[in-house]
Amino acid sequence: MARIALKVDVDTWRGTREGVPALVQLLESRHCGASFLFSLGPDHTGRAILRVLRPGFIGKVARTSVLEHYGLRTLLYGVLLPGPDIGRREASTLRSVRDAGFEVGVHCWDHVRWQDQLLSRDAAWAEREMRRALARHAEVFGEPARLHGAAGWQFNAAAARAQATLGVEFASDTRGTHPFMPVADDGTVMGPPQYPTTLPTLDELIGLDGLDEGNVHRHLLERTERSARDQVYTLHAELEGQKLRPVFERLLAGWQAQGHELVALERLHRDPASALPRHRIGLGRVPGRSGLLAVQGADWPTERESVAEPSAVGS
Repeated sequence: MARIALKVDVDTWRGTREGVPALVQLLESRHCGASFLFSLGPDHTGRAILRVLRPGFIGKVARTSVLEHYGLRTLLYGVLLPGPDIGRREASTLRSVRDAGFEVGVHCWDHVRWQDQLLSRDAAWAEREMRRALARHAEVFGEPARLHGAAGWQFNAAAARAQATLGVEFASDTRGTHPFMPVADDGTVMGPPQYPTTLPTLDELIGLDGLDEGNVHRHLLERTERSARDQVYTLHAELEGQKLRPVFERLLAGWQAQGHELVALERLHRDPASALPRHRIGLGRVPGRSGLLAVQGADWPTERESVAEPSAVGS
């Protein structure tokens, strides 16, 4: 059948110290590859309360039991409690993931800061934030990061150019349908190849259309049954690594029963980048998630609208 790249976003200190080891154990037991993308600076999760004004945010919080998944202490970091430095406190945990044979890369420096501020800041800000995260990665692992996956799928042209400047080799910062080279309106390549998330996440599905923790895996399996197209599935250490681990285990078993190979993003990147189509990066909405996300826009050099249709994202 096809390959499904597993992309593990690690947002918080709790997710790093509790969810990551649990996922490593599960993935090893099922002989799966995966890419772990780490938040490497302070955990300021509590500051996400400012998103309350975003359309759809309250509904998502209610559906996905944020307090249950993240814990009260995590929700106070950066507000009433100082944010722990994840990369410093959990360096040995991060290295253990690499030592177990999994791909590692950069998610961000400060998850909330990147997710909430990127689109309102200038190019220098984007490069400075990314440079801090990449420097910490090199400090922890003793080598440069090859892979970047943006926090909250918040990404733009400035961030793509920062990746090129800082030597990122490939990335998964967007939502879309297939790998592509990100380009400006004139067709100039802005950054490294993008391997967008193609499947919806558990927290986007649970609580909608009758889906719950007992049946959501079947919904995702229906999307990949008899599919020959490579996919990218994003999971979270705070969800699939903790309370939703049984759901994820059923999903892994189902994908393997369908004949899919579960791999790291690097396996998709082995295909020649020169063969990838060129696409703009736009902003669009994804069902089940609040706010605007970076999406795979129109292919170049067509003159179509450069924002992906929400119905196409995740299909």
